[in-house]
Amino acid sequence: MSWNSFFTLFGGLGLFIYGMNLMGEGLEKAAGDRMQRLLELLTRNKLIGVLVGASVTAVVQSSSATTVMVIGLVNAGLMDLSQAIGVIMGANIGTTVTAQLIAFKLTNIALPAIGLGTAILLFSRQKAKKFFGQVVLGFGLLFLGMETMQVALEPLAELPAFANFLASFSKNPLLGIAAGFLTTGIVQSSSATIGILQALASQGIISISAALPILFGDNIGTTVTALLSSIGTNITARRAALLHFMFNLIGSLIFLLLLPFVQILVTYTSTDPVRQIANAHSIFNITNTLIQLPFAFLLVKLAIRIIPGEPDIIERGVKYIDERLLQTPSIAFSQAKKEINRMGYLALESLRDSVNTFISFDKEKVIKAQEKEVVVNELARELTKYLSQLSRRPLAPKDAKFITDFINAVNDMERVGDHAMNILELAEYKKEKNLPFSNIALKELVDMFSKVQDTFAMAIECFYNNDNDKA
Repeated sequence: MSWNSFFTLFGGLGLFIYGMNLMGEGLEKAAGDRMQRLLELLTRNKLIGVLVGASVTAVVQSSSATTVMVIGLVNAGLMDLSQAIGVIMGANIGTTVTAQLIAFKLTNIALPAIGLGTAILLFSRQKAKKFFGQVVLGFGLLFLGMETMQVALEPLAELPAFANFLASFSKNPLLGIAAGFLTTGIVQSSSATIGILQALASQGIISISAALPILFGDNIGTTVTALLSSIGTNITARRAALLHFMFNLIGSLIFLLLLPFVQILVTYTSTDPVRQIANAHSIFNITNTLIQLPFAFLLVKLAIRIIPGEPDIIERGVKYIDERLLQTPSIAFSQAKKEINRMGYLALESLRDSVNTFISFDKEKVIKAQEKEVVVNELARELTKYLSQLSRRPLAPKDAKFITDFINAVNDMERVGDHAMNILELAEYKKEKNLPFSNIALKELVDMFSKVQDTFAMAIECFYNNDNDKA
């Protein structure tokens, strides 16, 4: 392969990946935050989770993006492992849409699509139309990239040495799996590496028997993105990333054992080698899900066994207040006070974790402080809304005069949480720049924080007990 062909292939791959990302981004923007809400709300049942995962991935054009989103939801406590596994399985199915799209060989409309998409982006003022233009432009760039890769790979068809090298993967499937894993791990997109396989197949350079092991490796390699994104997250999120890896690894091992039968099945689905690779990708992920979905609970147990430890679960959402209690204002008032008290102690814990991290950097404490701050912010929003509703109810005079004080207390406690995050930022800056602090300075900080902590804890106690004398 000449340098010209190499750079053409490299540029074609760039166009392909950029087009795929642009198309997915346009669809994602058009959907707004509905996809994330869909993931949060519709994953109670594993089968529904599979369908949601497949649908979301078909839109964003990346199983890695969906899995990273799932890890974020797990890390935030909005989804548990039993819910996450179904979405991850579905994400693998959804990512096969790109390969099937490529197999339609729509390269003739690539340039018109680029022109149309660009025109829509430049001349449309409505956001919805701009998103549509982005999708059309991405679609065109994807197929232009595919065509560019095919042109770049064409000379390789005349090189017997390269053809023999690829043919060796059919004789040594483990080597093919390793090649697929490494390539996808580097490119961070199984759709892109499978697109390269389809480009090779279109030129008659690779056979389906050699392509299948690489395809299995691609599916393992795509989990690298999720594994990397789980670094620095809580224990449950790390287990979710491990689930993605285990699911694809087990599937690849199963299909490796059944390789001769899979090859026969795939060749029956189409005579077109490009379509055969797309079908193989779909068959792998759909069958793998059907096989492993009934045993999802065992995968979860295995992930917990491999990454042991008890997750430090912070209870999300409100615990004491309920809109139905507004019918009885006196009870609603009492429950609001309990919720504010809970919020105050969460803010205090977040502050404690932040200061301790500043004194001696601890990534685990960073995560805990951030998780608590998320809950503090949620409680601030819910309590402000609840107290506003409560203020319009017939309250006893002694309670009514405290509503404004309660709202002020909520705002003050929320600000403490914000200050904790500011201290965290300083702690990370201190570590990044390796800024030294003397023992005397650290001791002064510890003493000062001890007084701040005692004062804030006493203030929360005085608020809850209505103790003006102690205050």
